[in-house]
Amino acid sequence: MTPLLLLVAIADEHKALLLDRFRVIEATTPAARAAAIADHADEIELVLTNGATGFRADEIAACPNLRLLAAQGAGYENLDLAAARARGVLVCNGAGTNDDCVADHTMALLLASIRALPQQGAALRAGVWRDALPLYPHFTGRRLGVLGFGAIGRKIAQRAAAFGMAIGYHNRRPREDAGEARYFDGVMGLATWADDLVVATPGGAATKHIVNAEVLAALGTGGHVVNIARGSCVDTAALAAALAAGRIGGAALDVYDSEPRPPAELLAFDNVILTPHVAGWSPQAIRATVVNFIANVDALQRGEPLRTPI
Repeated sequence: MTPLLLLVAIADEHKALLLDRFRVIEATTPAARAAAIADHADEIELVLTNGATGFRADEIAACPNLRLLAAQGAGYENLDLAAARARGVLVCNGAGTNDDCVADHTMALLLASIRALPQQGAALRAGVWRDALPLYPHFTGRRLGVLGFGAIGRKIAQRAAAFGMAIGYHNRRPREDAGEARYFDGVMGLATWADDLVVATPGGAATKHIVNAEVLAALGTGGHVVNIARGSCVDTAALAAALAAGRIGGAALDVYDSEPRPPAELLAFDNVILTPHVAGWSPQAIRATVVNFIANVDALQRGEPLRTPI
């Protein structure tokens, strides 16, 4: 069986698909990863990681027989693409495998934040009935800014449009398939126009703190921000300051700079919803990422183009 270095933890039912095809070298902690590379470097032909876990240039250099470096999901910000390409190592990701799951989770976060579901549930448990609570807006007629209009951003926009929201977006360039969504050539313009902002842009240095104090101020006191992209895209300190000053209505975050630790600066706010980086996780989505990886390996072994190359 072909040796596979597995750097991400996956459920046994999905791991079984890999065990049927590969000799899996599992290393999901930093210590296990270092030991696996030290002990098996000459054997490793395939690596399955994800964008956050990555794979470094020195690790690529240590594996002389490496043929394919794969990110499980769509993100690949911590894979050293230059080092892989310099070595002739092919690189792929899981583009498209969990888009629907992420878009669904995004809408759940947005609905819960705008409609203040956690606060209303807490009030009810405390014996407070609706007459003593503020009114919270519904979706129809609100303007949603989508920051990053790739496959996931477009699916989020489609779902939001079905709720009657107006859609604006910022991307590196306008998209011909954007439908009625309005294009903004800058983040500030989008945030000024929008009632709410969803962050769906790739991670990395180019988008670090793309949502900063100025963007949050432009979004305004009734605005809500949802981040399902990467924790680095939102300035956590600026978000905490905006929440404390009442300069933003609420936030719903699936990703944080502090992962896997929760964002300590945000824990005291009752208008912040936090989930543990699970937007792209469902039984269907995880299975699809594994099946997609196997399809890429099959293409590699047949000498055909990869299914989802980077």
